[in-house]
Amino acid sequence: MTKSIRKTAGAKRSRSWVWRAGAVLLAVSLVAAACGDDDDGAATPDPAPAPAPSPDPAPEPPPPPEPAAEAVEPIVLGDLAVWTGDFASIGALLAAQADFPVNEVINLDPPLGRPIEIIHEDIGTVGEAQAVRKLLEQDGVDIVLSSAHEYFTYRDFMLDWQEANDGPLMPTVHGGVIPVNVGGRPGEPIFRAQGSDEGQGVTNALYVEALGAQSVVVMTTPTAGYQLTADALEKALDMIGIELLDRIDAPGEQASYRTEVQRAVDAAPDAVVIYGQATEGAIMVKNFAEAGWSGIIVGEVGWSEPEFAPTATVEALSSHQAVAYPAFGYQRNAAWDFYQPLWDNNPDYTQHTSADDPYSFTTYDLLIITALAIEEAGSVNGSDWAPAMFKVSAAPGTKCYTYANCLALIRAGTDVDYEGVTGPGTFSPGGINAVVPVVRVFGPDGEIADEVAVDSERHLEILNQVAYQFEG
Repeated sequence: MTKSIRKTAGAKRSRSWVWRAGAVLLAVSLVAAACGDDDDGAATPDPAPAPAPSPDPAPEPPPPPEPAAEAVEPIVLGDLAVWTGDFASIGALLAAQADFPVNEVINLDPPLGRPIEIIHEDIGTVGEAQAVRKLLEQDGVDIVLSSAHEYFTYRDFMLDWQEANDGPLMPTVHGGVIPVNVGGRPGEPIFRAQGSDEGQGVTNALYVEALGAQSVVVMTTPTAGYQLTADALEKALDMIGIELLDRIDAPGEQASYRTEVQRAVDAAPDAVVIYGQATEGAIMVKNFAEAGWSGIIVGEVGWSEPEFAPTATVEALSSHQAVAYPAFGYQRNAAWDFYQPLWDNNPDYTQHTSADDPYSFTTYDLLIITALAIEEAGSVNGSDWAPAMFKVSAAPGTKCYTYANCLALIRAGTDVDYEGVTGPGTFSPGGINAVVPVVRVFGPDGEIADEVAVDSERHLEILNQVAYQFEG
């Protein structure tokens, strides 16, 4: 059973006319004649009647009513949501992160005057391919948001659809698994919010190196993105001279990982790197503490979600040398100054997470750039939009930090360079967004106690050598 939630933003207006008519009043005055004799006794004729007053001129007919304003056609965005399956626990959170920039910012003055309507289409049970076909063939969406781990199972279909329809636009929050050289062009207009998944592997390798680890065990659940990230980690560890003792594949959505954890403990590593979503990773962290092992544990960016720390427990977090996850730093700039209070002062969103959640601000920036590029392109055609994504987020345009300011500049005919919360907003030729790699470290109370910057130049150097290049 699938779940689809459709949200329409924007109101339609109609006009009514009130007709006014006047009445014409005609008054005729009669003068009574007086009778009398003249000198010869003849009767005096009645005096001529006074002329009747002229009636008011007939009123001009009212103008015909103005034709009713044509209904504005919305831009329809299909969000590949997760109401069921491995990531169902964060489905509402991820949907809210997509709703926020659309409902709170973009639809106040939408691109091309067309409000964005969001359909949250569940992929957890049916998979991406079936959900995408439904969104395109039945809902007629203009944008497919967040093609991800299963993209290559329907890529041929999508390429044929792109060729025939010059769309849909394909921004993606969770598309880091897609090879770095796929996307960023008409015909395959994929633009990512968070860099590549492989970048997380490089971040983790550099972090455990900084902590002095000489040996590592990797544990990963089956999700394709986690497997890709683990591949990149292996290569990065080899490049920097850290020994990989074991790579353990664990099933997803288990209530306990004691068997896999004991295998890792027996290898006696200095650090453990875990690729599993928030609940899975938290259970593993807890199981390591229960097994009596204390050391360095590094996870994946999904550990930023609120359920991680309570599931791991304060007792387990405080027992380890470090529990951390790779993330993306945010810029303290005018974009942040606008975005942060808008999120953190709205309980519709704070019930899920905070403004500094990496998924919150990277989704925000991606959809802001998407809307600005639609305005710049003048259409929702992929052949217009893909080059506009590069244009609105790079020099030599005028630097701007909010959707409203950038939109006004574009409408005035000025080139813009949007700089957001995530980073400079620039994209690689394959549509990879520039991010600032950091590691966030949990304190013993389950709150983030530290944020450690990673050498971005060294990070990029290693990533370019370990990233998978698609051929075909």
